[in-house]
Amino acid sequence: NKQSAPPVDKFLKPAAGIAIAMLAYYFMQGMKNEIPRIDVKDELALREVFFGEGALGKDYAVLCHPEAKDGSVGLPVSSVFQDSHDDGSAPAEFVLMDCDYVLPDSGKSIFEKFKINKKKRPTVFVSGKVGPPKQVPEKHLKTGAMLTKLLKQMLEPHAAKIEKTKELKEKCLNKDVCGLLLKGGKPEPYVKHAVANLLGKYPNVQFASIDSTVLFLTNLEEYLPEYESGQHRFVVFKKVSGGLAAGDNETKAEGRLKTSILPLESDGVSFGAINTLVSDALNGKTMKKIPSLPNVKTRTRKLEESERQKRDRKKDQARKKSKDDSTPPQQTFSANDGSKEGRKLERDRRRAEHNKENNVKPKTPEELAEIEKRRRQRMEEESAKWNIEGEDEEEGGSTEEGWMDSGDEEEGDSDSNDDDEEDDEDVLDLD
Repeated sequence: NKQSAPPVDKFLKPAAGIAIAMLAYYFMQGMKNEIPRIDVKDELALREVFFGEGALGKDYAVLCHPEAKDGSVGLPVSSVFQDSHDDGSAPAEFVLMDCDYVLPDSGKSIFEKFKINKKKRPTVFVSGKVGPPKQVPEKHLKTGAMLTKLLKQMLEPHAAKIEKTKELKEKCLNKDVCGLLLKGGKPEPYVKHAVANLLGKYPNVQFASIDSTVLFLTNLEEYLPEYESGQHRFVVFKKVSGGLAAGDNETKAEGRLKTSILPLESDGVSFGAINTLVSDALNGKTMKKIPSLPNVKTRTRKLEESERQKRDRKKDQARKKSKDDSTPPQQTFSANDGSKEGRKLERDRRRAEHNKENNVKPKTPEELAEIEKRRRQRMEEESAKWNIEGEDEEEGGSTEEGWMDSGDEEEGDSDSNDDDEEDDEDVLDLD
């Protein structure tokens, strides 16, 4: 009754089928996860990857990876880059590129052209619609998850967080258009929802936020509604000229950065109010140029008081200007009241009457220049007539000497006369 083991032949076919199926699965999976390579000789493909100029308009995560030569296998792809690619959640197209390729237009390699440090491995940069190539720092290349997280931060639309003046300039003021939310406290859900909708509606507008409860924007607060705890404010910046690029041997400096503002005048923020404000800025509504760029400071009572004084001065100036504009110019100084303006008005009136009575026409600038020229000529001619510096100096010298001599003689004569008078007096005394 002892049963014998089944023959091995019965297991060979199923085992072979399982092995073939597994090989096919891994083969298909490898084909699915294979990262495409950019043909560096295709100029249009390069411009699409570097600058997003093609019809696709995508963002790219590029791994600098040398192309295999002479049929060799070549270097393996970085596991960090491969894992991030396989994750599939990063908003970028993953491609490989031979960055040692020398571009024919510039004679420089891709490394040299875009100043990419090839010593930092793996060498990854981001480019495309987001802008020209920008290298990913090494601290974000330790795992595929870290790279994916960075790509989401760089490429997905989000409001930038502002805490320093440098961040304000780089992330907001240097953009063509930037909307800044000045938070007066913790944002309510409807505020977050409004900003999220604006990010989707205006992909070409940079949005940012700053915590006004602890930070203060000098050179800006006086143009906005006064700060109140719990009240959010909003302002749109539009770059006028200049930039932050200092320039080098290849590029020219952009000049001093100048910007203009369009503040939200109403209290509180909402999607409708911000949407209208951003739309007005994009459609060419007149914006106010500010003389100095805003700076981020820690909010203090001293800064708040300084801002309040500026606000009061602006109100006083506005009231004075409105009052002056309401008074007709001809009634401001109707008669000579002894003031400077009154005397000037009287002189202008008399001059106008004289010109009208004598039919005097105002002289053109050319006629005034000709009169001045003739006046200078007459002065030179008169000066030449009275110029006695030549031989007159010699005559003057001899005259002076003669005067000195005659003076001595006169003095000598007077002395002799005095002596005679004294002798006469002596004679008289004797008598």
